[in-house]
Amino acid sequence: MHYTTYLPSGDLAGFIKCCWTLEAEQQEQPQQQVIVPDGCMEMIFHYGDLYRQYTAAGDSFLQPRCFVFGQLTAPLTIEPSGKTGIFAVRFQPDGFMPFCTQPVQALEDKAVALDALFGKEGSLLAGSVLAAGTAAARIGLVEQFLRQHIADPATIDRIVRATASTILELDGSMPVGALARNLDISRRSLERRFAAAVGLSPKQLSRIIRLQAALQLLLRGQGSNLTHLAYDRDYYDQAHFIRDFKAFTGYTPKQFYNGRLELSRLFQGQQ
Repeated sequence: MHYTTYLPSGDLAGFIKCCWTLEAEQQEQPQQQVIVPDGCMEMIFHYGDLYRQYTAAGDSFLQPRCFVFGQLTAPLTIEPSGKTGIFAVRFQPDGFMPFCTQPVQALEDKAVALDALFGKEGSLLAGSVLAAGTAAARIGLVEQFLRQHIADPATIDRIVRATASTILELDGSMPVGALARNLDISRRSLERRFAAAVGLSPKQLSRIIRLQAALQLLLRGQGSNLTHLAYDRDYYDQAHFIRDFKAFTGYTPKQFYNGRLELSRLFQGQQ
């Protein structure tokens, strides 16, 4: 697999974390892959063959050609149906809300086609990006589209942005009550505003970011002692860590290096 990331233009860096491409030849025996929640929504364009998405019940369906995937709250199992060619935009935790045409919470754990979100303009964007021959051209098209559709920057919730930044900086270790007190806002008000902008509660994002920090340590070979890893990441104990790990990956830490986590390892290493 060939995975490459690209930084956004400076004026969009507050909304976009990165753009990325993924290319791979068709596999003789396609393997299911697990994507772990990371707190970011993504706009995805399949210029290769489509991916098959699996439900918790074991059913499957082909993803749309071009879509936005809402916040993940559970592991996502997908499988290539042929040759992989993907261009995607990974948004900051609250980055997609200013462009979204419906409540971001309505997109949770869903792949929503661009035309369902943006109508004819979404279809035109999809066609243009798929027809573009380079990553640079695709980035230019998407960034132009986003600049044309951004809401008034004054409507961006600074409280939510500050909360998300703190969660990221502290790897999800600060309790929600402390986050609210630091910003002189009630916990209930913070949770309501945060969920409306991010699509997750502050607690959900904190759990996801804390687990992502633990995954980074495992990827670097620094998490062989699960008890030490659990306490280092501010879990109550090893059992708490294992429960969260399995909730977001579908596996126990000892199963982490299973081949089905290849895509997550790829993304983790190069965000």
